[in-house]
Amino acid sequence: MSTLEECRSALDRLSENLGRANGDLRSAAALDRSLSCRITDLDVTFLGRLAQSRIQDVTTVPGPPPERAQIRLAMASDDLVALVDGRLNFAKAWGSGRIKFEAGLRDLLRLRSLL
Repeated sequence: MSTLEECRSALDRLSENLGRANGDLRSAAALDRSLSCRITDLDVTFLGRLAQSRIQDVTTVPGPPPERAQIRLAMASDDLVALVDGRLNFAKAWGSGRIKFEAGLRDLLRLRSLL
């Protein structure tokens, strides 16, 4: 099981990667949406905002998210770290249920190139 600090570091790396993206990837990440990432095995949720191709204003709350974000992720801590490190394929993990990803249809279509 990864630590809270390792998960936060993974989210920071993901934000940096999004900020360095070019072309279609950059435009896909250019949404302005609320974001939650529930880490199931640590029983915490990271809340933030996907804006200007970065994850901004990240805070941590215990338990499930207090309100429904526009983009919602849920996964185990090790899966978050592996995903950001490139050791876990998002599509396979989502398809098998290891990662839960919810968003509006328009956002899903736009974000698919990131995933």
